[in-house]
Amino acid sequence: MAKRIVIDPVTRIEGHAKISVFLDDEGNVSDAEFHVVEFRGFEKFCEGRSYAEMPGITPRICGICPVSHLLASAKAGDALMAVDIPVGADKLRRLMNLGQIIQSHALSFFHLSSPDFLLGWDTEVAKRNVFGLISANPDLARAGIRLRQFGQEIIEILGDRKIHPAWAVPGGVRSALSKTGRQRIKEWIPEAYKTTKLALDLFKSTLKTHGREVQVFGNFQSLFMGLVTEDGSWEHHGGLLRFTDSSGSVIADQLDPQNFSEFIGESVQSSSYLKSPYYKPMGFPDGMYRVGPLARLNVCERMGVPQADAELKYFKKLGRGAVTSSFLYHYARLIEILASIELVEQYMDDPDLMTDHLRAEAGINKLKGVGVSEAPRGTLFHLYEVDRNGLIQKVNLIVATGQNNLAMNRTVAQIAKHYVKGEKIQEPMLNRVEAGIRCYDPCLSCSTHALGKMPMAVSLVAPDGRVLNEVTRDG
Repeated sequence: MAKRIVIDPVTRIEGHAKISVFLDDEGNVSDAEFHVVEFRGFEKFCEGRSYAEMPGITPRICGICPVSHLLASAKAGDALMAVDIPVGADKLRRLMNLGQIIQSHALSFFHLSSPDFLLGWDTEVAKRNVFGLISANPDLARAGIRLRQFGQEIIEILGDRKIHPAWAVPGGVRSALSKTGRQRIKEWIPEAYKTTKLALDLFKSTLKTHGREVQVFGNFQSLFMGLVTEDGSWEHHGGLLRFTDSSGSVIADQLDPQNFSEFIGESVQSSSYLKSPYYKPMGFPDGMYRVGPLARLNVCERMGVPQADAELKYFKKLGRGAVTSSFLYHYARLIEILASIELVEQYMDDPDLMTDHLRAEAGINKLKGVGVSEAPRGTLFHLYEVDRNGLIQKVNLIVATGQNNLAMNRTVAQIAKHYVKGEKIQEPMLNRVEAGIRCYDPCLSCSTHALGKMPMAVSLVAPDGRVLNEVTRDG
């Protein structure tokens, strides 16, 4: 008989997910699936709206990733207008994206993931969260909150609000960096460095005691995709696309994001509303690839700033060729925070960020435009097709969490095969499966355009289809 156990209070993921674990006749795990069972229609209800409205509409997809959608949407508008935006406007957009990377990565590491490996996988569930971390290490918890606040401060200084800033527009941005804002950012930089270096030292020490997690938390061969500069450096808001394989070899390089549909396909499974993009030349599902911090550090040759470059060298030694363990997404996030702080510091002395030349003026010159930016969770694509009046005829959003869908399924199966034995599910096993998903920091509201407060469930399914056991957590 199916059994339902409610575990309270949280799952520490964003959105509604279900995991089915399939057993063979001997009671061993044969496979597992990660289901996203929610849906919202952003791509459809944007039809008929003006392309100029899209940077104001699409950030409402998510309260965590609004800046990512704002910037990708504005870039899609640039493409429809066929303009090169002013240099100062590009640098200002980049500065805001760096703030977004800092705040989102800090949230993921300190609030959502660190309670697992700092407090322990088997810690009482009511204490294994950010409040438990505050109780156990208040100084670290406060530092993590402050680091996220630093990223949010950059966003607010530029866009007048932390969430849903109406700032980037097709052709540029609405306002420059003020002298007061620049001073506020500069004063916060030393503290941001201190917290990030503390977190880096802490996680590298954690690696010494978490060798098993490195081996079984999504450690497998795949492709990796991300933006890079012309010389192969880390890129977060421009450049061209690169694919590498698990050996670290570049298999496709300098790909124009405007033509992404030529090399990225999209598959749909009946078990999930989450699409599964894949690398077309290798087909589905062999063309599985990963995006996000782990992928970006695998595809780039250097970070382009000294402190992060030193960390990247250490990071790359953790793999044979590419770094393939998804547990190391956490380490990659911290390196990206460090790189972002270094770049923010460089921008503070750049006069282009205080220019009054902020916008290129034009009408519709192309009927199809793609905007691409590196969101914290991975490469984000906005494709808009319009009529001659600039009214949206079609929208397609390819979001990082969807691009990691096949990898998340593989990760869930790998962890379940290692920890699940027989029909009984222990809570620590559920937490380890959840932690495998948290490596990717999924944003299901972005990727499926979903609505609602959603829990997580894990089901054990016998070969004959009977549900042997089910464990759920309320959202």
